[in-house]
Parts: sequence; structure tokens; C-alpha cells
Amino acid sequence: MTDGHSQTERQRMITWQDPADGVAAMPSMSGLEYLRSMMGNTLPPPPMNHLMNMTLVEAGQGTATFTCQPDESHYNPLGTVHGGLVCTLLDSALGCAVQTTLPQGMGYTSIEIKVNYLRPVHAGSGPLTCVGVVTKPGNRVAFADGTVKDAKGKVVATASGSLLVFPIA
Repeated sequence: MTDGHSQTERQRMITWQDPADGVAAMPSMSGLEYLRSMMGNTLPPPPMNHLMNMTLVEAGQGTATFTCQPDESHYNPLGTVHGGLVCTLLDSALGCAVQTTLPQGMGYTSIEIKVNYLRPVHAGSGPLTCVGVVTKPGNRVAFADGTVKDAKGKVVATASGSLLVFPIA
């Protein structure tokens, strides 16, 4: 290359378990039981967690915490971690926080999420810690807020979202 940078191929292998076992178990458990079963390795986490290098590390009534280790594979053309990774992390934390409030037989999906990006994230910024907190549980729509902090404890992004709550078969 003419700019003095060498082209070095990088590679990352992603492995995951079949998500069907987790999907099949969900209707028979409360949301909190389900998440704790994933954290206890009784049920597999969703494949997306492996793809994004994120892990559910804590779940309590109305709250969920993820960690995420960003790396170069998450970079955008500007050489920073793509905002989509941070948004996905926040969407997961908000959704799982709502899931902790749901009884057996209920599920959720995001309706909307608003993210504020406060500072750039790089491969060396992690691990990131993302906490989602339910601000208003609901039988049809629930609301949650989230915060992402870098390894130095600086807030890099915040979000608020609404989630549709519905029965699952």
C-alpha cells in the first residue's frame, strides 16, 4: 500500500450452539428463570451473543447487565467501533431487562430504541458494560433505559426504548 500500512489478514471464528433448545424452553419459564438458565449454561445463549462478543452477566428483577469486548472486526470505515454494535448491546440489555419482569408464557420485541452516542469506542475501550433497567413494566408495552460504559467507567452511550409484550406459543 502506498500509505505505509501493511495489509494483514485477520480472522475470527464464531461458534455457537443450536438455539432451538432455548427457544423451546422459553414458554415454560418466567423471563428471569430463562435468563438465569442461560447464565448458568443450562440453556445456550443466542448466537448473536457470540457474533458480537457479548455476554449476559447479571439479571435481576427489572435489570439486565451485559459485557462486550469490542475488537477490530467491529470497526466502521472511520476506524472506530460501529455504532450498530453499541446499539445492539443496548437493545439486548433493554430487552432482557423487560424479559426479567415477564411471567411464564410471555415474550417481547423492541418497538423503538433511541440511542445517544457520547464518545467513540475502539478495540481498546473494552470491556464495555451495558446495564438495562425497566422504567415502566407493562402488560402490552414496557419501557426501559440503558447505559454503556467503557473499561474506564466513562459513559459512551445511553438509550431509551419501548418494547411490545405478547403471549408466546
